[in-house]
Amino acid sequence: MNLQAQAKNLLLTVKMQEPKMDFVTTLANASINELKMQLTSDHDKKAFWINIYNAYYQILRSQGHQKPAIYTARLFDIAGQSFSLDDVEHGILRRFKYKYSLGFLSNIFVKRRIKRLAVDQLDYRIHFALNCGAKSCPPIAFYDGEKIDTQLDLATQSYLEAESEFDHNHKVLRTTALFKWFLADFNGMEGIRKIYRDQLNIEVSGYKILFNAYSWEDDLNNFNE
Repeated sequence: MNLQAQAKNLLLTVKMQEPKMDFVTTLANASINELKMQLTSDHDKKAFWINIYNAYYQILRSQGHQKPAIYTARLFDIAGQSFSLDDVEHGILRRFKYKYSLGFLSNIFVKRRIKRLAVDQLDYRIHFALNCGAKSCPPIAFYDGEKIDTQLDLATQSYLEAESEFDHNHKVLRTTALFKWFLADFNGMEGIRKIYRDQLNIEVSGYKILFNAYSWEDDLNNFNE
């Protein structure tokens, strides 16, 4: 059983608004050993868990779950284990970072099973791939372990192009609040400037960086075409 394919198919059923229980059941009934054997690289881990997060946020909202429990409660099962969206985002994909520390602190209370599933290296680009149903969230795409570097670069570039405003005369950059909330994930303010050089080929050294208000207005099923 290819669990990567199952996760992508689950996300596809969400997009198409088709029955999804077969994929939900298959993913829940897989063994933890299967999961670990198939997700051996960070490429595979990122693709699988981004697809799972984006699928289950939409599913849980359709079931009536709301903030904050939609993030914190363990509401879905993968490989015989119950997970929350926070387990996936902050535990696995952010390598057990404490949620409210701007990325500067690790969560010392993280469960052992989350540590065993977590990525080896935090990749800041995941912040431009996870969708929490708000208007300011990045759109949902279908991620593949073999293509994920290219896919995450494209997601990052597209999101930053849409969310950035440059005042080159006064050297001011207005950008997404995601940078502020997870500042250490991006290696601080100089790291943000480096991202603009690397991802958009735009030099913002010496620019003042301001963060846009984040729109929490609902924008569900926001899939890339």
